[in-house]
Amino acid sequence: MSTRIDVILIGQLDQNSLWSEKNAVRPPVATTTLIRGEQNTILVDPTLDGEPMARCLHDRTGLRPDQIDIVFLTSFHPTHRRGLGVFENASWLINEAERTAVMTHLERLREGADASAAPIIEQELAVLERIGTADDTLDQNVHLFPSPGATPGCTGLLIADLQTTIIAGDAVLTRDHFEKGLVWEQAADTELAKSSLAEVNEIADMIVPGHDNIFASSVRFM
Repeated sequence: MSTRIDVILIGQLDQNSLWSEKNAVRPPVATTTLIRGEQNTILVDPTLDGEPMARCLHDRTGLRPDQIDIVFLTSFHPTHRRGLGVFENASWLINEAERTAVMTHLERLREGADASAAPIIEQELAVLERIGTADDTLDQNVHLFPSPGATPGCTGLLIADLQTTIIAGDAVLTRDHFEKGLVWEQAADTELAKSSLAEVNEIADMIVPGHDNIFASSVRFM
């Protein structure tokens, strides 16, 4: 049995510098992907808030939230996790490096937070506490693919089946960014992000970017 990959929702950037956009002109949306493996059904980056995420999943696949075994986040960026609460019965997972970096950041913010910011920080910490650390393998053909740079622990998934597909998160923003060899302007570490992009370029046959539709990586940048 092969592993099936379906794009549930195609993402978009709020502001795309490749289109000469200087400011945000649309809501940011992450690409949400479903992986149906041999043991687990895995949803990656549930971007819509609440019921719209459940409805989108059902419209595209016929599945209900309680049929999802694992929700995997490529990063803790809010755009990638608005719909987490719909999947209460699933395991919520993220790479350990991302979880640790975010936890350290939030705990530092909490130390100096004023009365208005403190509840928001506590809410973020509560969400992070609910998210577990992902093992290196989530299913028979589904493996973690660490791609740090966009965020400290940005991590995609590599599906090794008839071809190699990488669900890249923000390591690859869009097809245009990939083909031009460009990384996110707001990357936590630009040089590390470039190295991660180059690794995706070397390995992947198909790429699911963080904010665009799936594409074949037939155009290799230098």
